[in-house]
Amino acid sequence: MTITRPIRIAGVSGSTTDRRNAMALLAANYENDPIDVFTGDWMSEGNMTVRAGSKMSGNQEAYEPTFLEALEPALRDIAKYRIKVAVNAGAADTEKLHAVVTEMVKEKGLDLSVAWISGDEVLPQLLEAKKRGESAFENICTGERLEEWEFEPMYAQAYLGGLGIAKAFERGADIVVCGRVSDASPVIGAAYWWHKWRRCDLDELANAFVAGHLVECSSYSTGGNYTGFKDLESLGWDNIGYPIVEIAHSGDVVVTKNLGSAGEVSVNTLTSQFLYEIQGPWYYNSDVTAVLDDIKFDYISTNRVALRGVKGAPPPPTTKVGITAKPMYQAEMHWFLTGLDIDAKARMIEKLIRTQMGSHVSNLEHLSFQTIGSVPRNPKNQNAATVDLRVVAQARKASDLAGAKFARACIDPIMCAYPGATPHLDLRQAFPKEVFEYYVTLLPQATIRHRAHLASGEVIDIPPPSVTKTYPKQQPSQDTTSDIVKLSSFGETVRAPLGTIVHGRSGDKGSDCNVGFWVRHQDEYAWLRDLLSVDFIKELLDEEYKRGRRIERCEFPGLRAVHFLLKDHLDRGVSCTLSVDFLGKNCAEYLRAREVDVPLRFLAKGRI
Repeated sequence: MTITRPIRIAGVSGSTTDRRNAMALLAANYENDPIDVFTGDWMSEGNMTVRAGSKMSGNQEAYEPTFLEALEPALRDIAKYRIKVAVNAGAADTEKLHAVVTEMVKEKGLDLSVAWISGDEVLPQLLEAKKRGESAFENICTGERLEEWEFEPMYAQAYLGGLGIAKAFERGADIVVCGRVSDASPVIGAAYWWHKWRRCDLDELANAFVAGHLVECSSYSTGGNYTGFKDLESLGWDNIGYPIVEIAHSGDVVVTKNLGSAGEVSVNTLTSQFLYEIQGPWYYNSDVTAVLDDIKFDYISTNRVALRGVKGAPPPPTTKVGITAKPMYQAEMHWFLTGLDIDAKARMIEKLIRTQMGSHVSNLEHLSFQTIGSVPRNPKNQNAATVDLRVVAQARKASDLAGAKFARACIDPIMCAYPGATPHLDLRQAFPKEVFEYYVTLLPQATIRHRAHLASGEVIDIPPPSVTKTYPKQQPSQDTTSDIVKLSSFGETVRAPLGTIVHGRSGDKGSDCNVGFWVRHQDEYAWLRDLLSVDFIKELLDEEYKRGRRIERCEFPGLRAVHFLLKDHLDRGVSCTLSVDFLGKNCAEYLRAREVDVPLRFLAKGRI
């Protein structure tokens, strides 16, 4: 067998709101820093629901147009250097996006073949299976049964694997657009095609899967959303690079970044991204399950880090499905509270607004008054002494949030309110907008019609995996460490924020929130995993802990990390949450700000 060189795959987008210059920048620099495949993720649970709403209403495109803004200026160099492209950007209308990209290529006179992937739209299969009683379709975040859900599904989208992408590349496609493959599937598909792997090459697939996870959020692996960000200021906060994974035929992975960029690829930045949005030591994909107990990162040289210890296991027989309901509506209004007596001022304006609304409150699904921020002792300026009071409501009908019923009720008490009562002048958010309830469940892979559509018109069926494994509903979890060390053995302590010496990262999956913590030095790890029990995390969460909600805990010794999964911690998820932390990203930052007993000997090594 001829062993191919490692494939070099760049992650050029992690969000619909990511910077749009990556493909053009990296393609133009190909001769100095060659890339074989661009992968990018323009999808999230947020725009999955919004684009589903667009498709159902027909009011605007149901694909993600920001992908086109990134692709168009890069196309000539993509064609010149024969760089492959595989992206999650089709949202709820991948076929239409395929047509638009095909026309763009044609207008430029370029020799590029464009393919698209279908099979992710699964509402008919799901409803038919529900009708036949084949599954209760439990919500994997809440345990709720689909028949108990109070909302009417209008769209359902499954997370596909990467083998449709691999087949399209094998048959000559240069650009493959997908609607909803899993975030890491473009990397799996690219590596599978390049190395001519087989479905049974589970260790190789698992390493490609984790490599995909490391680049799926673009600059999150190179210094974005990273608690060590202050150390990167001297390197340049304004030019943080894009991650590149080099995947060998053996499955070995090295992570680096594009030449000439700032930020860094280090053990810490990769640990940060790895801990983002995982659910425990088993990481599921339609093609493989990555077993993560022994994962670690090894420093090779500046901005070059190797992935180690990942093992592969068969994929589950099911895949995740996100169900979007017919829309509800939301409106919000903001008041500013300044100086003393913040709690009393908030109580007063809430009482006045509720009085103005009267019995109409019963027509609202949700009404929330949120005091955001606090006033420091002896504030040095007026901004520091000002707190935001957010009033947010949701209703089934837009008419229940019409200006006369919500905005007027919120602002009319101004003349009888608290001292200094000042509303926000911009009232655009005080009028109804669509929001979408979202439900996450599982669907058998065998019911999905995964297909690759080639430029020639040929359609290739991608069969589900023939070998799967059924895993327990709950991942392995331990409330406390098995290697108990008395905290007193670490010597004298001082009260300090946890984040003084502990890195952290958190994120969302549906209404679940995951939080990972890790330390810089090996001798600190025994302290960290002994300190961070499930009960102690509940203490740290304090008022944020949702009583009775399950918390799962696992350890990653090779990363000096402890990971928690806070089940159903977020308010229903990004598409309809009332929380300002709609992606769960600030949960870790809140917990790092909480004070704990920190050993002085660890503080002596320096603060983060």
